[in-house]
Amino acid sequence: MMSLLGTHLAPLTTPIQAAWLHTLDPFVVEFPEAFPIPGLRWYGTAYLLGFVAGYFLIRRVVTAGKSPLTSDRVIDFVIACIFGVLVGGRLGYVMFYDPSLWERIDEPPYWGVLAINRGGMASHGGMIGGLLGCAWFAYRQKLPRLHLLDLLAFACPAGLFFGRIANFINGELWGRTVDASFALAVRFPQETLTGPELSRLRAGDSEMIALAEQLTPARHPSQLYAAALEGLAVFAALLWFYRKPVKPGVLAAWFALSYAPMRIVNEFFREPDTRIGFDALGLTRGQWLSVVLFVAGLILLRFATTRPVEPLGGWWRAE
Repeated sequence: MMSLLGTHLAPLTTPIQAAWLHTLDPFVVEFPEAFPIPGLRWYGTAYLLGFVAGYFLIRRVVTAGKSPLTSDRVIDFVIACIFGVLVGGRLGYVMFYDPSLWERIDEPPYWGVLAINRGGMASHGGMIGGLLGCAWFAYRQKLPRLHLLDLLAFACPAGLFFGRIANFINGELWGRTVDASFALAVRFPQETLTGPELSRLRAGDSEMIALAEQLTPARHPSQLYAAALEGLAVFAALLWFYRKPVKPGVLAAWFALSYAPMRIVNEFFREPDTRIGFDALGLTRGQWLSVVLFVAGLILLRFATTRPVEPLGGWWRAE
């Protein structure tokens, strides 16, 4: 650390162009080391908020719209989807972004898949897992699968919104570099500083702040772009489409058709995964997965709209 400081001590007096320095703490509550319990992180809180918001959105459709799912079974349905999202999100990350995690490791938990400190979750994998959890619940309860998939799609943007906010607070999945004079430019010191140095930075250490501003490039806050595009914009579209009952599967199709282009656009501002870089045609892995999702949405929309079935769902209750 001293060599790092020594190397950059002289230039620290050079004026730095304006770009907000990320100093947010990833913990909502952090306990002293003497306590045997871990602190509460914003990332876990975001998942909780997303699941709670999803529960109330689904319950709104069940109580105000037209659904064979009863209000007393909403929580069971949400739990099935939660399990699918968590398992699918983790396995999706391993399969799509870091297959090396399939291997055994020499420290607890001894399997890379379970080592959540080594990479996190993949949203496309979470969608696949949620779909499987939805299908399992529909089979067990003898309910229409595509209608339950619509309910899951209606709730999904809330989880995406809170998850991307948590990504920003954690200082992960940052954007591509941008001129520091850009109004929304952010410097993520997690890119250049270690844990103890970050603690000093968040505590207001002026030397660490100056060092971070000197070493860390300015970047797009792509996590916030994603929260707005993949979360709020997609939810606004679904809110309009689902104001009245639709044929089962139609809303899920519109989720895919609205989420995919939002994700593709946002990926142009997001730094590609360092282990993968760019795929074919200069697109990222997330963009190609979104292309597949978009095509799947087109197929589902064609299938759902041509079926001779009764419309279900809808959240708007006419007074």
